[in-house]
Amino acid sequence: MQKILAKTLFFGISTSASLFITTGSLKANAQNQSFNNTEITSYAQAVLAMEPARQQAFGEIKKIVGGGDVPQIVCSEPNSLNGLPGRARDIAVNYCNHSQKIVNDYGLTPDKFNRITVEIQSNANLKQQVYNTLIRLQKNTNSQ
Repeated sequence: MQKILAKTLFFGISTSASLFITTGSLKANAQNQSFNNTEITSYAQAVLAMEPARQQAFGEIKKIVGGGDVPQIVCSEPNSLNGLPGRARDIAVNYCNHSQKIVNDYGLTPDKFNRITVEIQSNANLKQQVYNTLIRLQKNTNSQ
């Protein structure tokens, strides 16, 4: 069960990140970076903390948008938010603000969070480290 949840959350990283970053401008800067264990743990904790809000925001926006696909929302790109209907835009802005606070609360800057997210896409070792950290954190949470 924990592995399924971790895989779901790991898949959610891309979704969370797409709500939080613009990957194009970061790809050149993120390649072949190394991140320490503290940063990886903070990243995983932030992802876990953001996930419930991401699911809720996505669900609410989907209801407002209707049967169509939810457009890609990138917090750092106001145009992606401006294209949403009024209430959906408010939900997205609230999610973006909440996510940024979570990232900061776990000791990362949005830029560092974004660089890790981008690097995960092409760095199998980092991806495995984050996955293992997610599993460990979930086990610790479930055993308390």
